[in-house]
Amino acid sequence: MQQILVVEDESVIRTALRRLLERHDYQVAEAASVQEAESKHSLTDFDLIISDLRLPGAPGTDLIKKAGDVPVLIMTSYASLRSAVDSMRMGAVDYIAKPFDHSDMVAAVERIIADHPAKRGENSNTASASKRVTGIIGNCPAMVTLSEHIRKVSPTDSTVLVLGETGTGKELVARSVHQHSKRADKTLICVNCAAIPDTLIESELFGYEKGAFTGANASRMGLIEAADGGTLFLDEIGELPMEAQARLLRFIQEGEIRRIGSVHSRKVNVRLICATHRNLHVLSAEGLFRQDLYYRINVLRLELPPLRERGKDILHLAEKMLQVQAERLGKGAMELSPRAIQAITTYQWPGNVRELEHAIERAVVLSESSEIDNEALGIDLELVNVNRIRGQGIQTPAPFTPRSITSDPNEDLSLEDYFQRFVLEHQDSMSETELAQKLGISRKCLWERRQRFEIPRKKSSGSSSRRRKTGS
Repeated sequence: MQQILVVEDESVIRTALRRLLERHDYQVAEAASVQEAESKHSLTDFDLIISDLRLPGAPGTDLIKKAGDVPVLIMTSYASLRSAVDSMRMGAVDYIAKPFDHSDMVAAVERIIADHPAKRGENSNTASASKRVTGIIGNCPAMVTLSEHIRKVSPTDSTVLVLGETGTGKELVARSVHQHSKRADKTLICVNCAAIPDTLIESELFGYEKGAFTGANASRMGLIEAADGGTLFLDEIGELPMEAQARLLRFIQEGEIRRIGSVHSRKVNVRLICATHRNLHVLSAEGLFRQDLYYRINVLRLELPPLRERGKDILHLAEKMLQVQAERLGKGAMELSPRAIQAITTYQWPGNVRELEHAIERAVVLSESSEIDNEALGIDLELVNVNRIRGQGIQTPAPFTPRSITSDPNEDLSLEDYFQRFVLEHQDSMSETELAQKLGISRKCLWERRQRFEIPRKKSSGSSSRRRKTGS
């Protein structure tokens, strides 16, 4: 059973959250402050820590460093983008704004725990192993696992198949494998199979003899032969024509190649790394890729996660890219604005790391100031937020106006709309305490929600309450 620590100074909220999580089979411990959390519990024993941002004595973000590799989810009542961004910068795995829907909280907890499996004392060693892999940036579980696998497969001569969506950095992985192999001082030749016309791919890979075809005025070495002693990286191997696949299979099986137009074979010693964004197993079943070749190259597999699944790595990558591009283009120190960070961490990045890199480069070129905004990145923040909500199955609330209070009471309302309607309809006849009780929240939470939705407290609410109490 996964263990969660809830750190919240408001006892009503803390108890409600504990009961919610316990109903979903989590083991929950409580604390009212950072100091109490440290004194009563061993923070590294938990699978997740959920903490309010503002706590007595010290802010909840202090738990991020104290908890080590345990993910910390920050709750903020202020709807303050700056506070949420600062929390993410400090290492919070995510943030959730109060008031939150119960289903949103449970979904966030499930996602975070699934993405951060507990390793009980192994995290620090694994993380340090990931840092030893040249060129690989990222500390999310998938990237830590990838780095560990690279470290294990690199010293061998076995064929490697790198899988991942377009733009995830498959060539970077291939270079890392080569740099950590026994062939690091030899040649690495990279070939994009999709970029070479079908009529030329065989001659490019295997070479040809003089007179082998019209225009072959001299013998030419192929790329496989040029990689002798080193490593050959075939990117997008799923685009390789069938004729070239047959020749490649013989090279893998026999360790030799024959130039086009030649009757003699040549022995070569080449370590092969292949990559694709396509499902070769399905392609081979459909007869679009040689099944025997698929089995030959599917020896050691390395899988790259899409950027949208890499959590905090996205912000770290963006800031690293920003530094590199600013230096390359001769600009001073630059930073991302809060809205840019929100856009970067919520956008889905279908083009993955390559799309992020291009967006950062474009923003550095176009920005007049030292702060990069989401508009310079070419990201529509409002559209991103709407798509994110829809993707999570949450209804997007319509803009609230006082007139909507009188609309159909049976319509499907968001929690935010319901709260605003209830307060505006009843604040003249109820005290703050009564409003909070009816809504099932504390007075503190009611006040915070008023600030968030800019609903001023009516002065008449207190006097009407006193009149009822005195019988006047």
